[in-house]
Amino acid sequence: MPTTRTIFVPRELGKLKQEYFPRLDRFLASSFPDLSRSQIKNFIISGSVLCNNNLVVKPSQKVATGDTITITIPDPVELSIEPENIPLDIMYQDDELAVINKPAGMMVHPAGRIVSGTLVNALLFHLSDLSGINGVLKPGIVHRLDKGTSGIMLVAKNDHSHRHLAAQFETRTIEKMYCALVWGGFAEREGEITKSIARSTSDRKKMVSGIRGKESKTRYIISEEFEYLTLLDVYPKTGRTHQIRSHLASTGHPVFGDALYRGRIRRLANLTTSERTEASRLLKLMPRQALHAAEIGFIHPTTHEKLRFSAPIPEDFANVLETLKEFSRKAAKPQRKK
Repeated sequence: MPTTRTIFVPRELGKLKQEYFPRLDRFLASSFPDLSRSQIKNFIISGSVLCNNNLVVKPSQKVATGDTITITIPDPVELSIEPENIPLDIMYQDDELAVINKPAGMMVHPAGRIVSGTLVNALLFHLSDLSGINGVLKPGIVHRLDKGTSGIMLVAKNDHSHRHLAAQFETRTIEKMYCALVWGGFAEREGEITKSIARSTSDRKKMVSGIRGKESKTRYIISEEFEYLTLLDVYPKTGRTHQIRSHLASTGHPVFGDALYRGRIRRLANLTTSERTEASRLLKLMPRQALHAAEIGFIHPTTHEKLRFSAPIPEDFANVLETLKEFSRKAAKPQRKK
């Protein structure tokens, strides 16, 4: 049977000015610490939250003194995603969490008609316990990587660890570094991109960097330079959808191989004939965006020890870099006089 929880907004809120009254989702998260913000948001969107017996439709609705808020928590849905014996690179695991090196081309969780071949299917086979905060389709999933992005992901084995890790992501204390091969060169060795990000109104698969949307910040440092490409170490300070890809594309340096953000054949027109030939060969080696989550640092949920992990660049990315270096060696080699 579904359970119902009721809470009254205390009089102390009456001391606040109206503009400072908390959002409903934040107020409920602080009132019910066993529920995550994502769970509460889903309850609101699905019509399971009432304020003064009126249906609430927005998580951002402000609460006021004297409000009576009721949450109806549905019975847990039986897990229907099947475990699959998919090879998985588990870099570390204990009773609280696991650190996974996700390959490029693997979706993180089932979506739409895709219910197999995902990281979740593999996790259900290889790990005995996973947190249930994100529901049936995303057990253990604290954060995500795009299908075409490889690299490190954290997985929570219980709800306590999930909340602890999620809080670190929300407060931006998780340390992340990505390797990104991008088009073009840079005038400065390092820089920072500070642009809001919102979903495109013309293409729902794409995010747009501009004046509207959520605050987003990405720092980068040049790792290696080539003729028409640059290898960057990228440090996202926020965690928006497609943040690195969208930010770099907005500066005229889309990630190499990224078709969604004009990082494939659209860039070939700007090259010389020889460079165009080389770049076409490289694009065949890299059928996805050249983006890899290389490092992560975080605080362990129970031991409170600072942990750091790094994952080597995968084979396709490494082949592109080695081929680029070979091009550079040939270009630098002096020609013999005939």
